[in-house]
Amino acid sequence: MGHGSSGLRRIVREVAKFGAVGGAGLLVNLVVFNVVRHLTDLPVVRASVVATVVAIVFNYIGFRYFTYRDRDKSGRTKELTLFLLFSVVGLVIENGILYTATYGFGWDSPLQSNIFKFVGIGIATLFRFWSYRSWVFKTLPAREAVASAEAFLEQAEQTAPRKPSRPGQRVL
Repeated sequence: MGHGSSGLRRIVREVAKFGAVGGAGLLVNLVVFNVVRHLTDLPVVRASVVATVVAIVFNYIGFRYFTYRDRDKSGRTKELTLFLLFSVVGLVIENGILYTATYGFGWDSPLQSNIFKFVGIGIATLFRFWSYRSWVFKTLPAREAVASAEAFLEQAEQTAPRKPSRPGQRVL
């Protein structure tokens, strides 16, 4: 297959990993939301914000150590700061939709709250995927990747036993 298909495979693999972590984060978010909502007296949107924050922590660990483990790790403070910034924007998107449904339209039954929580998560996920891959978990610059590969090949060449190039030739 050509170069374009390897790029397509890479993005499909990335989306699958993002989806696996995001799917687990979705479950964490919804479970925490429903547990907090039913075991406390917090209003719906506050319970949702608590659940979203728990999911953000869960997702950072999953994205850093699973989805984007091969990405640049040199600026962890900047990475975490950007992750939190974009996560807060996602939190506002997600909970803004729930807020509008609950207080704007009066749709606040448990089923309606879960539906709008889910819709909000879905819309916020599109934003998060774009922002995380574009700004937070950036790929290594090409020249760094090439230099790293060249160093690896040089090291392998130095440690590998030399073989004669034609039969009967002696290696010095």
